[in-house]
Amino acid sequence: MKVLMIAPQPFFEPRGTPISVYQRLHGLSRLGHEVDLLTIHVGMEVEIPNVTIHRTPVIRFIKEVAIGPSAAKLLLDLLLFIKAVRMLLTKRYDVIHSHEEAAFYAMFLGIVFGLPHVYDMHSSLPRQLKNFNFGNLLPLVKLFELLERAVLKTCAVALTIGTDLEAYIQEIYPDINHIRIENTAIHNNLNFDEQEVRELRQQHGLEDRLVTVYTGNFERYQGFDLLFTSVCRLVGQHPELAVVMVGGKDEQIVYWQEETKRMGIEDHVIFTGIVSLTDSLHYLAAADILVTPRTEGLSVPLKIYSYLYAGKPTLATKIEAHTQILNDEVALLVEPTPDAFAAGLLRLITDPALRQEIGQNGQAMAMERFSMKAYVSKLEQAYLAAILAQPIEEIAAAIVKGHIRSAITSG
Repeated sequence: MKVLMIAPQPFFEPRGTPISVYQRLHGLSRLGHEVDLLTIHVGMEVEIPNVTIHRTPVIRFIKEVAIGPSAAKLLLDLLLFIKAVRMLLTKRYDVIHSHEEAAFYAMFLGIVFGLPHVYDMHSSLPRQLKNFNFGNLLPLVKLFELLERAVLKTCAVALTIGTDLEAYIQEIYPDINHIRIENTAIHNNLNFDEQEVRELRQQHGLEDRLVTVYTGNFERYQGFDLLFTSVCRLVGQHPELAVVMVGGKDEQIVYWQEETKRMGIEDHVIFTGIVSLTDSLHYLAAADILVTPRTEGLSVPLKIYSYLYAGKPTLATKIEAHTQILNDEVALLVEPTPDAFAAGLLRLITDPALRQEIGQNGQAMAMERFSMKAYVSKLEQAYLAAILAQPIEEIAAAIVKGHIRSAITSG
C-alpha cells in the first residue's frame, strides 16, 4: 500500500506530535507499506525503512516553528497543500494520512482524488486556539469548529491517542469509524548497558545524587513553577537532590537558569538542551525519579509511555492529561499545587521501596498495554478499515476469525 502522509510540524523534533508521527511511520513501515511523508523544511533528518521524506521549499526567515497557531504555520500549510497536489498528480497513492490541521486540506484532496482519508487527531484544533489565547477570536474558533466537524464527518477513519479525544469525537458523531491508538515508548527496549548509565551520571557529577529527570518541551503549561518550588523547599533537608531537565530551546533554558539562580537552587538543576531520542532514553535510565508537573491540557504527554517503560517511579500531577493513563498503582499522583507536589517528591525521596514498587508496576503495565505489537495491530486495523470502507469492529473480528490475514508476524 502506498501512503501519502502530511505532517505540518517540524520533523523530526523530539516533542509531542513529531514523536507520534515518528511512531506512526515506524508502524506503517513494519506493516510493509510505502510512505511518502510530506512535511515542512524545518527538522532533523531521520531514516525509517520504506519511508521517503519530502519537504516544502526552505523559507530562510522561518528557522523554527513554535507549538500552537502562528502566521508561519499558515504559510507553511499553503506550501504543503501545493506540494501535496503536485505529488498526487504525479504518483498513485492508496491512502492520504493527515496530522492535525493538515486534515483541513487533506479532506478536500481525498474527495478530489478519490482516496480514503485517515485523520490522525492529536488534539482538538478549536480547543488549541483557546489554549493558546486565541479564544477571543470567535469567528476563527467557529471556523475551526466547522472544519473539524467536516473532517470528522468525511474521513474514512479517525485515530485518537487518548480517551478524552475519543469521547469528544463520539459525542459529535457517535457512529464515527474510529480507533484509539495509544502511543508507545520511543523504543520499547530501555535495557541500556549499566556502564553507559554510570558514565552519564559521572558526566554531570551525579554519582552520589538522587536524580530526578524531566523530559519534554518547556512550554508554560508544563508546570515548572511547581517543580522548582518543590526543589527549593526540599534541598535544605535533602542536598543530594538533583534535577535534570532534558529538552528546551536556548532562550527557554536561559530564562529558567535565571529563575533557578534567583531561587538559590542553580546547583541542583542541570539543563541538557535538546538531545537525541537515544540520549533522552539514557537519561531516563539514569534517573531515580521521573516527573511530569504539567498543569494544563487534555492530551496524554508522550513522555508518559517512555517513563512507564523505563521502570522508574513517576511523580505526576492529577490532571486529565495524566489520569487517562496513570493511576495510583503505576505513579504517585498529586494535586497540581506547590504543596502537594513538594509532598509527593519528598515521599519518593524518602521511600526507596515505594519508588521500586511504582516503577515495577508501571513497567509491567506498559509492557502489557503499550507494546509495539499491540500498537501495530491497531494501526493495521485502521488501514484495512479505510481501504475496505468497513467499520473497524468488523475488521478486528475478521482478523480474529482468520477471514483477513494479518500482516503482523512478530512483536
